Amino acid sequence: MVKTRRLFHIRHTRRSRVKDLLTALGFVVGLIFACGALLAYAVPAHAERVKDLVSITGVRDNPLIGYGLVVGLDGTGDQTTQAPFTTQTLANMLANLGISINNTSSAAGLSQTLNNMQLKNVAAVIVTATLPPFARPGEQIDVTVSSLANAKSIRGGTLLLTPLKGADGQVYAIAQGNVAVGGAGASANGSKVQVNQLAAGRISGGATVERAVPSPVAQAGGVLQMEVNDMDYDTTQRIVAAVNNLFGQGTAAAVDGRTIQVRGPLDPAEQVSFIAQIQNLDVRPAQPAAKVILNARTGSIVMNQMVTLDSCAVAHGNLSVVVNTQTAVSQPGAFSNGQTVAARQSQIQLKQDNGSLKLVTAGANLAEVVKALNALGATPADLMSILQAMKAAGALRADLQII
Repeated sequence: MVKTRRLFHIRHTRRSRVKDLLTALGFVVGLIFACGALLAYAVPAHAERVKDLVSITGVRDNPLIGYGLVVGLDGTGDQTTQAPFTTQTLANMLANLGISINNTSSAAGLSQTLNNMQLKNVAAVIVTATLPPFARPGEQIDVTVSSLANAKSIRGGTLLLTPLKGADGQVYAIAQGNVAVGGAGASANGSKVQVNQLAAGRISGGATVERAVPSPVAQAGGVLQMEVNDMDYDTTQRIVAAVNNLFGQGTAAAVDGRTIQVRGPLDPAEQVSFIAQIQNLDVRPAQPAAKVILNARTGSIVMNQMVTLDSCAVAHGNLSVVVNTQTAVSQPGAFSNGQTVAARQSQIQLKQDNGSLKLVTAGANLAEVVKALNALGATPADLMSILQAMKAAGALRADLQII
């Protein structure tokens, strides 16, 4: 009897320990799931910062352009007889420096222009740059230098003082410096080897800003506008909700599917902090519309994850035309007055491959769509025509865009 009680007590103790262990394990698992849920709520999956989704109205780049000369080339400059504007530009530049060039010479009582100047170490170039927002006088920006005439290379050249103008014709920067070209090349005895482009290069920090462009961020009353990069009503509404959750209802309002109006502080210093907080908000953008992009020049086909297919039957046969032309010569007989005549004879053949109907199964996701299209065994060029026909038949559930 005593042994039975002891055995029952041992079994009861073991069951209690197992029960306590399972309870503790369940508590730990629940705590892990709770922490995961909190983290998922704090930063949603695939969330992006607002600064990656929108841009501030009025904060934009401004393109600049200028015309100048690159000198110091090793015989790879413009052939001035074929590019007379290079000689004209050089003469104007030297005249501004106080050096006069006699452009005419008298011979046998006649005056003729000196067009035979050979300046193989000079090249006319177009200089482009981008003026960033809030740029101030004295800042340096990068410039791109591109040959305008027939220079073989501008490698090792120096860009002379070149004013860079905006669309309004005002000078906003001055460029000058040594051109860095990423390509290389050599030629000898009619053979030529070239790697990358030699007629264009860059100058890092080669332009100095001389005039600032006003970039008003906020309008009257501290109101600023943000524009969503990809127009989407759902994404716009999510951004508005995130801003209002942080700063209170009424702070942000959607004007349309792209524009968001935000009421900010009046003090410019506080506006910077206000915009920074908005840009660091995490927002999960809406799923994009189903779209297929066809590049007719390169034969590229790109589709996003929202593309789906309905079942359809496709038959596609290749049509080819072969033209074979041969030249036949008709010679007259001996001692005759005839002439030898050449005649061209052409044979045209039309070939068309047999195309049988193939079933394209429905695809609910991108992987199934790719598998169904690959089963057709069509080339990218043929696939472009097939996708357009599928769209017309209503089997392709996506917008088709040809670029």
